[in-house]
Amino acid sequence: MNLYNKRLPEYPLRKATGVLGNKWKPIIIVTIGKKTLRFGEIAEAIHLISRKVLTDQLRELENDDVLVRKEFKELPPRVEYSLTEKGISLLPILFLFEEWEHQYCGEETIPESTTPLLIL
Repeated sequence: MNLYNKRLPEYPLRKATGVLGNKWKPIIIVTIGKKTLRFGEIAEAIHLISRKVLTDQLRELENDDVLVRKEFKELPPRVEYSLTEKGISLLPILFLFEEWEHQYCGEETIPESTTPLLIL
């Protein structure tokens, strides 16, 4: 039997970690929070992420139905992002991760005044 044709078993959290996938997606989700933000506002709030990576991550989150991209037909073009119900449901979970980080990661974390995780 060919190993590559076998279906992978369902492991706990496999789909959830697929949606949250990397270090930027949770930060993007919490940065948007319950607001509607334009691309530039998200890029400014998460200044360490490149515009290309931000664009790619926003597309993936849109494909996973975590956020909605609303495009306005005007000049200059305007695009706004907001979380779906599915995305909003992730916020309490991500805030728990933030609390865990503050408790167990000590002073290596970003001070509260600058962390994008506290922006709602």
